[in-house]
Amino acid sequence: MTVLIAYATTEGQTRKIARFCADHLIARGHSVELLPLDDADRDEPLDMARFDAAVLAGSVHGGRLQPQLIRFAAQHAAALNARPGLFLMVSLAAAGNDPQERSDLVRIATEFTKTAGWSPSEVVHVAGAFRFTQYDFFKSLAMRWIAHNKGEEVDPHSDKEYTDWASLAALMDRWPE
Repeated sequence: MTVLIAYATTEGQTRKIARFCADHLIARGHSVELLPLDDADRDEPLDMARFDAAVLAGSVHGGRLQPQLIRFAAQHAAALNARPGLFLMVSLAAAGNDPQERSDLVRIATEFTKTAGWSPSEVVHVAGAFRFTQYDFFKSLAMRWIAHNKGEEVDPHSDKEYTDWASLAALMDRWPE
């Protein structure tokens, strides 16, 4: 199969996840095209007919997904709906067990797919990372405060990943079905 993996990233964890998925699918014999959506706002049209399946990945920040992810999904909704689709929604909340935060993630995913007009065959919440090496001073303070309120110990000079790579590999072993 030829698989499109289109992603939007803010600090780079979603890019790392997208590349991991691409490498895993390639190892299984699939052909993969990685499309960073910050580069997708170009005039060159994307021929969706080249792809047998699609993965879209984006991260939640402040309760929202990246606007370029929403635009891309809406622009290509008809083509995306015509093939197996996987939506990877990356967030720190996915690493926790807070029922309210889990409910919020489901709401955000539902609003995204409804707004875009895309009905992926599967939505998977993927735990993200604290990317202190990518934060400015103020964001670093805010993220340290969030970590403290969650009982997490973090080093503000290094990153801390929560992504479950084994689970992501298992997902890529069975997808697309």
